[in-house]
Formats: sequence, C-alpha cells, structure tokens
Amino acid sequence: MDMNTFRGLETVALLVLFIGLVIWAYSSKRKKDFDEAANMPLNEDDDGIDHSMNAAKKQKNQGE
Repeated sequence: MDMNTFRGLETVALLVLFIGLVIWAYSSKRKKDFDEAANMPLNEDDDGIDHSMNAAKKQKNQGE
C-alpha cells in the first residue's frame, strides 16, 4: 500500500467522521439537551456569594 493511498483513506475517514459529528450536533433530538446545557450557568444558585456592586461597601459597614 502506497503512503499516498493511506493518506487519502485517512482523509476520507476523517471527512466522514466530521460530517457525522455535524449531523449529530444539529439533529433535532439533541436540541433539548444542548438548550439545557446552555442554560445551566443561569440556573445555578449563588452559593451565598453577594455579586452586587455594593458588596464591598456592605462588608465595610458591617465591620465598623
């Protein structure tokens, strides 16, 4: 088997894998899972962290 034949077969195999991945990612069956994953950071709790702009001022006033 010639090296160029091997490279050609490798290119075809990778192209088929890429097309399969694109079809899998854009299939309508996966849309719900991807939408849930995209919204995960927005649905998490704050874990008690104060993210407001005045958090440092609040802590400073509590210490006085």
